[in-house]
Amino acid sequence: MTHPPATPLPHHTVDGPEDAPPLLLGPSLGASLAVWDPQLPSLARHHRVIRWDLPGHGGTPIGVLGDHGPAPTTTVPGLARLVLGLADSLGVDRFAYAGISLGGAVGAWLAAHHPERIASLALICSSARFGEPTGWQDRAALVREAGIGPIAEAAASRWFTPAFAGSPQATALLDAVRRSVAPAGYAACCDALAAFDLRADLARITAPTLVVAGLADPATPPAHARELADGIADVRLLELSGAAHLANVERPAPVLAALLGHLAAHPDNGPVATAVGAPAPHPAEGTAQ
Repeated sequence: MTHPPATPLPHHTVDGPEDAPPLLLGPSLGASLAVWDPQLPSLARHHRVIRWDLPGHGGTPIGVLGDHGPAPTTTVPGLARLVLGLADSLGVDRFAYAGISLGGAVGAWLAAHHPERIASLALICSSARFGEPTGWQDRAALVREAGIGPIAEAAASRWFTPAFAGSPQATALLDAVRRSVAPAGYAACCDALAAFDLRADLARITAPTLVVAGLADPATPPAHARELADGIADVRLLELSGAAHLANVERPAPVLAALLGHLAAHPDNGPVATAVGAPAPHPAEGTAQ
């Protein structure tokens, strides 16, 4: 007889060879794990790829956050604990991690606070602080009152450049916002973004890190990526033209190439020291493609 885990797990998929190095992929706010579809086939050739959904997104029920009454809430550390619980349930100790936006924030927090678990890190259109908390608090209140509709209407201008917003790939992701995102889950994740500020802890990240920015990203502008690169010791910075917030969807080929190169250059070589000193100057590469 099997028993459910003591802690609820986020919905997830596993692709690739069972014995390959594990790679966890985190999604952005408002998107499901399908946001990684452009990169999945290539990444799964040589990695055990584990994708997961945020609470109230895709296949993850809002109940993973526990009983918080009519307005559940969460934090980035709380989301990170869900990810560690998922990794533990799959027998994964150390893993490479790549995340988009909020999914990237989860990986950055894990790299800063659980460096022994993170073999390498990739942050796609993410940030150490996602703007003023009041903006996220207002968005959470709007979604709790009016539902996901107003957010879905505005998503295209944040996620994609005008030239890409009408593409089949963009349309599919935008349509999925209404179908697969629960207002309570979206609002709870807004709460997490409102409270998130990792700027003082960036020097604690010792994992080799790739930071990718979309030069046309209005949600996490290139300055956010440069702040991450300035604070992390072992880092490469890639800035992509012709890309807004979901750069891996709009510019899938250069993002995939950067990820494959990063993962190949930094295989898991075992546990790392947890002591962290002052960051060294980083060898950032500002490469617009």
